[in-house]
Amino acid sequence: MKVKELYYDLFLGYRNLDLLKDRVALFSRIEDAATARYSSGMGPQQDVLMAQTEKYMLLEKEEMQKQKIQSLEAMLNSTLGREVNSPLGRPSDPSPNVFTRSMDELLRMAYENSPEVRSREKMVGSSETRVRMAEKEYYPDFTFTGNVMKRRGEFDDMWSLTAAMNIPLYYRTKQRQAVSEAKASLSEARNELEATRLMIASNIRDSYSMLTSAQRLMELYRDGLIPKTTQDFESALAGYSAGKVDALTVISRLRALLEFETLYWAQFVEKEKAAARLDSMAGIMEGGGQ
Repeated sequence: MKVKELYYDLFLGYRNLDLLKDRVALFSRIEDAATARYSSGMGPQQDVLMAQTEKYMLLEKEEMQKQKIQSLEAMLNSTLGREVNSPLGRPSDPSPNVFTRSMDELLRMAYENSPEVRSREKMVGSSETRVRMAEKEYYPDFTFTGNVMKRRGEFDDMWSLTAAMNIPLYYRTKQRQAVSEAKASLSEARNELEATRLMIASNIRDSYSMLTSAQRLMELYRDGLIPKTTQDFESALAGYSAGKVDALTVISRLRALLEFETLYWAQFVEKEKAAARLDSMAGIMEGGGQ
């Protein structure tokens, strides 16, 4: 599970690096437009400086992102038992995980496949057996013994049958205490089983909530905010070149576009991580097992 999460983090690192490089190119377009306006006397030098500053800030973020990628590669190599400086290469783009299982189905599979639940269930079964055995001590034990003695000559063989009964005279102290101890052990085993189930259910609900929330946010960014902000940026840039919009408006549009695209891919990775955790907790094997 740790390897998968690091892999997705590394993928996100490279994806963010791509976004920064693309946005540097767009800020260069703003810089070119500001330079052209300044050269023609239609715009202030401040616009050029503002565009250059934004571009250099993104270049700084690029270097920081490269450093983060190196750290992630070292952690991934260490987790895999490899030399920290072993080359890994860029992760391939993961196929979007279409998660269709319901919460109830995940809980059922998790309870069935969890080693912890199975272990607790065995403990409950053993405790129930001990309670039944202890309760049997309340009842008398009957022992029947038969013997035969061979006799010689004309005498018939002798047969004997004896019966013994063991009465639990001290049931109030000995037997009752044993039953109480067995029932206490059973209650503890059942509580531990319930606590294990509750912990699994809580973890599954948390991851399921994260997955569904990430899916909704991805749709919002992909189908609404990113296309709209891209259109706003292109319109603002055209308006700035024509002298109808100020430079700050264009820059703010581009900042918003970068933020929404970054958030989209962050939610993509969160969704994939949550799906991987759910598969692991439910005991679903790679390649569509259970």
